[in-house]
Amino acid sequence: MTADHYFSAEPAAPEVRGEIEFNVAGRDYRLTVASGVFSAGRLDPGTAVLLRKADLPTAGVTGTFLDLGCGYGPIACVLASEAPGAVVHAVDVNSRARELTALNAATLGLAGRVRVEAPDEVPAGVTFDEIWSNPPTHVGKAELRAIMERWLPRLTPEGVAWLVINRHLGGDSLHAWLVENGWEVERVASQKGFRVLKVAAKTS
Repeated sequence: MTADHYFSAEPAAPEVRGEIEFNVAGRDYRLTVASGVFSAGRLDPGTAVLLRKADLPTAGVTGTFLDLGCGYGPIACVLASEAPGAVVHAVDVNSRARELTALNAATLGLAGRVRVEAPDEVPAGVTFDEIWSNPPTHVGKAELRAIMERWLPRLTPEGVAWLVINRHLGGDSLHAWLVENGWEVERVASQKGFRVLKVAAKTS
């Protein structure tokens, strides 16, 4: 075991790169991955469920999106590919993850619309029409809730967040906590042990 986690800001593990391939909405992707970054060996099953079960933006959709905890960028790259009129902020604490997301976006011709940032680098005034996230449940319940409290209020009035959470790692408790705190939450899918939640912006 190692203390080096995918949510470490500066991974200590030596960087060993590779590639993974996957298909979303009929489009093939090949992305560069590396050790020290979440799910480097394959497209994470939770991310796969999210991209399959949530409502991906269509080609005519514009606006500003957030990929929260972007890893090496699969969600950001899919969003930017599906909605060429949108801008995607890809945010991660892990510097290696950010480097890979920037590389993968550039390889796919998306660099101009995928803005890779550390959390504190996102301009304070930016709000999001859509937030997409497979959040880091292993950071613990308190930290996960702090992440939600920081980013969900930045939804636009008509905005929506799409979250995927492992049922065994707090998916249902997070759903209940969001409702208790005034968010409108709908469980839109449950597959392979994962909950896909749709969270609407607060009305007040």
